[in-house]
Amino acid sequence: MRSRTAQWFETKVRYEKQMEDGLQKKVTEQYVVDALSFTEAEASITEEISSYISGEFDIADIKKASYGEVFFSENDNEDRFFKAKLQFITIDENTEKEKRSNVYYLVQASTFQQAVNHIEEVMGGTMIDYVIASLAETQVMDVFEHNKIMKRDDKPEFEGAE
Repeated sequence: MRSRTAQWFETKVRYEKQMEDGLQKKVTEQYVVDALSFTEAEASITEEISSYISGEFDIADIKKASYGEVFFSENDNEDRFFKAKLQFITIDENTEKEKRSNVYYLVQASTFQQAVNHIEEVMGGTMIDYVIASLAETQVMDVFEHNKIMKRDDKPEFEGAE
């Protein structure tokens, strides 16, 4: 299990897909990309999806994801994504009352139970008291990470850069 913290954007791509019966059908699929802005998210999903889709497609929607961390499975059979709402439990020092803070995660797993196991695997290594408040399967087809790392000697790629 690997986790990645980043600014995630949920994107929806609309295109004509050939169905199993051979007919063409207009579909909208959801993908998640790692980006710093809406513009970068649009460029990233366009670049990533163009290698999978032949023909025209539209970016139907882009929005910031409510989660900041994704738990990736190393198992190729785990191809579904679940949105988890965890409540971190702390004690207020002044009032001595229990306080719960909501934190969201995206978890890659094959089943609901496997998603719970992955959460427990990752969170078990922390000292944080938590409860899983909710867990739901999403319509996310895939998550694309931004893997380009600029080296020190790389120069910006726009004109006029010194």
